[in-house]
Amino acid sequence: MSEAPLPWAGFVTFCGVADLARTARFYEEQLGLPLALDQGSCRIYRVTETAYLGFCAKPEAPRPDGVILTLLTDDVEARCAALEARGVRFEKAPQHNPRYDITHAFLRDPDGYLVEIQRFDDPRWPGPAGAR
Repeated sequence: MSEAPLPWAGFVTFCGVADLARTARFYEEQLGLPLALDQGSCRIYRVTETAYLGFCAKPEAPRPDGVILTLLTDDVEARCAALEARGVRFEKAPQHNPRYDITHAFLRDPDGYLVEIQRFDDPRWPGPAGAR
């Protein structure tokens, strides 16, 4: 019989960006994510208690095709309205997606990464309260 796996302590997704200062302004000022750690050529933002987004300066332009950075909230419409008030422009306004039983909206960050603002409407979602 194998031992139970050790739990993970957290999660960081790192993305390469062409202009770290521009990306930092977007995630700090427009999305309002708190800076957890400035490593000079990388900046790491706290999304939840144990989940982070990191952005690192890369000499070559990143290829964000196929990457979706999903931020969960219990009120997609209110969060999107607050972001619009900060100047964030959405590619897709908040709407319900019956296929996945979610409510979501989409925007692009300055480097072309697709950012999804989402709520799970499915009661089977095991995530913490406030993400449903």
